[in-house]
Amino acid sequence: MSMSLFSLLASGLNVLNLMAYPGCALGAFVLLLLISSVANYPNGKVAQSCDGMIPQHGHSPQSEPIHRLTVNDRTFRPGDRIEVTLSGPPFRGFLLEARDAEHLSGLPIGSFTVIDSQMSQLLTCGGVQGSAVSHRSSSKKTEIKAYWNAPSSAPNHVQFLVTVVEKYKTYWVKIPSDVISQPNSLPFTTPKVTTMPLSTSLPVSHLTKPFSTSGCGNKKFCVRSPLNCTPVDGPACVFLSFTKLNHSVLVEMSGPSEGYLSFALSHDRWMGDDDAYMCIHEDQTVRIQPSHLTGRSHPVMDKQGLLEDVAWGLTDGVIQCSFRRNITLPGDENRFDLNASYYIFLAAGAAGDGQISKHTKQPLITYERYDVTGTARDIGGSHSSLLLKAHGALMFMAWVTTVSIGVLIARFFKPVWSKAFLFGEAAWFQVHRLLMLTTSALTVIAFILPFIYRGGWSWHAGSHPYLGCTVMTLAILQPLLAASRPPVHHPRRQMFNWTHWSVGTAARIIAVAAMFLGMDLPGLDLPNPQKTYTMIGFVGWHIGTEIILEIHAYRLSRKVEILDDDRIQILQSLTSAEAEGHAFKKAVLTIYICGNVTFLILFFSAIGHL
Repeated sequence: MSMSLFSLLASGLNVLNLMAYPGCALGAFVLLLLISSVANYPNGKVAQSCDGMIPQHGHSPQSEPIHRLTVNDRTFRPGDRIEVTLSGPPFRGFLLEARDAEHLSGLPIGSFTVIDSQMSQLLTCGGVQGSAVSHRSSSKKTEIKAYWNAPSSAPNHVQFLVTVVEKYKTYWVKIPSDVISQPNSLPFTTPKVTTMPLSTSLPVSHLTKPFSTSGCGNKKFCVRSPLNCTPVDGPACVFLSFTKLNHSVLVEMSGPSEGYLSFALSHDRWMGDDDAYMCIHEDQTVRIQPSHLTGRSHPVMDKQGLLEDVAWGLTDGVIQCSFRRNITLPGDENRFDLNASYYIFLAAGAAGDGQISKHTKQPLITYERYDVTGTARDIGGSHSSLLLKAHGALMFMAWVTTVSIGVLIARFFKPVWSKAFLFGEAAWFQVHRLLMLTTSALTVIAFILPFIYRGGWSWHAGSHPYLGCTVMTLAILQPLLAASRPPVHHPRRQMFNWTHWSVGTAARIIAVAAMFLGMDLPGLDLPNPQKTYTMIGFVGWHIGTEIILEIHAYRLSRKVEILDDDRIQILQSLTSAEAEGHAFKKAVLTIYICGNVTFLILFFSAIGHL
């Protein structure tokens, strides 16, 4: 029946898209996956609940039914059609079956015909097509009718059972109808079954002692972020451990979250076809729920019975849970054997009203596959792919450092190094050209990396990839324009100068905008608000430096003009003024480069800690 969701572990980790969002999908990645009251299965595809007729919501069913299940006849013969009606206060989901009244735990009997195909649909339960009826959508309903077709092998007594879901936490399991019987059969004497007081939650207990990291890398396999943190001393520590116990594994997980904390085992670094386990905070308790992921969608909640020794704890916004499961679980295709190697994902996100949302940031993913029952290890992971980290680092290097310094040198340092030559050209020009070619080369390399990571274009990265393509185009166009630069006194030289300046300025502005957006993508989600302040600081630093040099250049030109106008200029005075001005420019450039490199180091540090 309806089931709770995961979000992501989201767009996935696309992102980045998960990161694909490598500069690829951050904001988005912001994709909160909220679902309607009949959570994961508003479409009624709930065949996996056929046997027990229990919604896998992790809550106890209501005891007193408020809905009625009625039949239009109390007797039937094989081949007859019996009308069954479910009515009562508004509800969203249901699952209707017919059972042998003397063996209600057996398989469904006969088949159904739906009356309103817009409201209900047939399911295949017990291998019999059409042996159950469920909702088609999560819209509110007050009455559902269906025909039951009595089979030739029908038992003497049949009873209809229905599970009704009003909302996620409010549902009734196996509401019974009156018993219908075949003519000439013995009177039905088995006590009428009422709503079964079944519990869908595992018995859980509070943790009796804090998790310890003392055996990490020695007796148990641990994943920690930050590396070497402890769940006792550091409330921000994300901790996951696996301890092999004969034929089973004890799992301990701890981390900051007000909603849920989860981990998944995956064959690759992409979300989908994974074995996942979730610790969900609800009503001052923690529900520990096995699930599995099929594609980049909400997790499908599975039966809880496969977990043993379940325990949990809540302290100051930190969720802790532990459980034990067998290394192998034959017959359960959704559970992975724990004696093989997998990537390990760790994610957290919001939860409410029995539903979970997409993880709040890109999942922490181990750098390689590991066998948690093999050699004990103590490892970390990353919220971002190395390719995406390299993409961000190269773009920052190109558009924060090399291009900015190159622009200042071309704009203000021609007079300073006018008589200095390097390989037959003016020194300022050679330095400017080297920095600009470096910018173009870094941009080309960085541009390719997300495509390698994603295996193509990312449709979940918002405007960032489009701006990136524009920057890439301008970065290639600019050196091509420079190669066709006409001589100084050529008629087209002024047009070239304006074109060269316009293309370069546009590239820098768009690059800054792309970096602002890229920092928020799930694949390279740098920490807030530091990333914003740092980028604003860099923009202010560069603009401030240009303003200072512009003011200085204006004042220096005015000083030289005054000396000349008063006709008291002598070569020594002019040379002294220029020398003073050149020294000031060199000092400003030195300070600017030091500050620029500092901003670059801050960005590199943030990327390195993802």
